[in-house]
Amino acid sequence: MTGPDHIRNFCIIAHIDHGKSTLADRLLEHTLTLGHNQMKNQVLDDMDLERERWITIKSHAVRMEHKAEDGNTYTLNLIDTPGHVDFSYEVSRSLTACEGALLLVDAGQGVEAQTVSNVLLAMEHDLEIIPVINKIDLPNAEVDRVVVQIHDLMGVEESDILKISAKNGIGVEDVLTAIIDRIPAPTGDASKPLQALVFDSIFDRYRGAVAYVRVFEGTLNRNEPIRFFSTNQEYEAEEVGQLKLGRVKTQQLVAGEVGYLIAGIKELENARVGDTVTGIKNPADEPLPGYQDVKPMVFAGLYPVNSEDYEDLRTALEKLSLNDASLQYEPETSTALGFGFRCGFLGLLHMEIIQERLAREFEMEIITTVPNVEYEVLLTDGEVVNVHNPADMPPPGKIEDIAEPILDAQILVPTEFLGNVMKLAQDKRGAYITTEYLDADRAMLKYELPLSEIVLDFYDRLKSVTRGYASFDYEYKTHRASKLVKLDIMINGDPVDSLSAIVHRDNSYPWGRALCQKLKELIPRQMFEVVVQAAVGSKVIARESVRPFRKNVTAKCYGGDVTRKRKLLEKQKEGKKRMKQVRSVEIPQEAFLAVLSMDT
Repeated sequence: MTGPDHIRNFCIIAHIDHGKSTLADRLLEHTLTLGHNQMKNQVLDDMDLERERWITIKSHAVRMEHKAEDGNTYTLNLIDTPGHVDFSYEVSRSLTACEGALLLVDAGQGVEAQTVSNVLLAMEHDLEIIPVINKIDLPNAEVDRVVVQIHDLMGVEESDILKISAKNGIGVEDVLTAIIDRIPAPTGDASKPLQALVFDSIFDRYRGAVAYVRVFEGTLNRNEPIRFFSTNQEYEAEEVGQLKLGRVKTQQLVAGEVGYLIAGIKELENARVGDTVTGIKNPADEPLPGYQDVKPMVFAGLYPVNSEDYEDLRTALEKLSLNDASLQYEPETSTALGFGFRCGFLGLLHMEIIQERLAREFEMEIITTVPNVEYEVLLTDGEVVNVHNPADMPPPGKIEDIAEPILDAQILVPTEFLGNVMKLAQDKRGAYITTEYLDADRAMLKYELPLSEIVLDFYDRLKSVTRGYASFDYEYKTHRASKLVKLDIMINGDPVDSLSAIVHRDNSYPWGRALCQKLKELIPRQMFEVVVQAAVGSKVIARESVRPFRKNVTAKCYGGDVTRKRKLLEKQKEGKKRMKQVRSVEIPQEAFLAVLSMDT
């Protein structure tokens, strides 16, 4: 068994598309963990979506053995991390399980907003950071400029920065040497009470939940009774082992090691990421620090296109949540769309991934409502309620205040586009904090931005106004009271719950007017007038009418007294009034979808 002195636990942190998965491939190749016949691009990214989009969605772990120049064989545990800001919680857990990190920066793109965020996150965890510049062989590589950026960011000397090309294998041996020489060995006492961190978990249909763990103290033995701190659930460790490219059984995992645990856990919820595992015979007094529940940031309704597929959608969401504990859902109904589910996501990319997986893996055709965020509503009696769906908003008379989630946002932008980005942030109700110039050409803007303004089109517009050069990173800060109102859309006086929205009071009129105008175009004409209104509370702020079809009832009146025509017109008017009272207007699905995709 490898002693703790010969173990190195590390991760790779980088912005999206800086070559993280490619470097992982080369490390596996150089340590002979994989033969040439097993090698393929993005080995650790085992999901089709990860390969197609060239992003990492789930954390992965792999154990490598490397014989160093000093003649000793070292165990290297690589814990791969996602790069997108939506999955920053998984990055945080992975960093907690490591003693060091490779900071990978693209020689062509340089330091990005997410790079800065990840460095700060790694520093918070007291990790040894090894800066690595990747893609040095590209024609557009600006190695000297990136060296200066990393020096300004971390204060390291150029001699400490590795320069490699992961794609062509240049400098990968130096990376392995730096991991062994510069990342400290794990500390921990195998004789102490067991403390093991769950940094990821997946669901196996035959074995139940499989927890990926890093043992900090003590020893995790096979067939040992164990307990999870957050749920207080007790199990027996049926199987423990190491994570190579598959699961390799062992008798035990000792302090400093990374591996997996199978304990007949029926639900993924009972093997939560960030939880601590301890023994029952000799339990630890307290869990490892830093555990927190995954908190969804964006909420949207998912409805089947065909109402008969409701149960199939429920089954699909159940199966998806087995391998993605951050997906939360509950049933809800809508007068316009029927039965569906209100789902909570980590962010817009996470929502997009779930939609794509539902379509591909389960062949589900779904309608997604406008994404919302979680509001904290203070009622007049002092009670605070959380609202994910505008339809659940209490009556205006009972509301004292509505608080919305506020983000700390960092936008890295070329200086020539500073004005464009500041105007965009201002339009999105951003509160300016500061500007930091990283070099002569690039600046870091810091803003406080409401999450509700981010979830629709902020990222697309940011890329548009900066020609794709800006990068964006954020983290949740707090909920803050704001002038928010519920905007109701009414058809002939009846509210349509699926079209209601929570908007800032200053935006309520343009939003309501735009929705009414769009609905006027999309609702088919009836035999009676259809009135479309936007209202805030009891006050109507916008109104449009869909004109009725009208039969020419006076066509057969040739000459005679004008009162004959008037009588026929009055009779027609009364008939249309009765029809309007009795008949309801059905909004066609096409109209509903068009409203959802409307760019307001």
